[in-house]
Amino acid sequence: MIDREHALPVVQQARLVGIARSSAYYEPQPVSRTDLQLMRRMDELHLEFPFAGARMLARLLRREGNKVGRRQWAR
Repeated sequence: MIDREHALPVVQQARLVGIARSSAYYEPQPVSRTDLQLMRRMDELHLEFPFAGARMLARLLRREGNKVGRRQWAR
C-alpha cells in the first residue's frame, strides 16, 4: 500500500490512499504473554459476573494478586 522506496513522498501516498500520515508510520507493538493472560482472566471474570462494573472487576483481579486499575480494566 505505502511504498517508502517510491519516488512519491509518503505524505502524498497517504493522502492518495486516504489514510492519515501517522498511520503510514505506525508499527504495531506485540502484546506480552502476561498481558494476554490478564486479558483472558478479565474475560472469564466478565462472563462470571456480567453485572459487575470496572471497579468490581478490578478489585477481583487485585484479590488474585494482579496489579490492575479500573481504568486499565475499562480499556
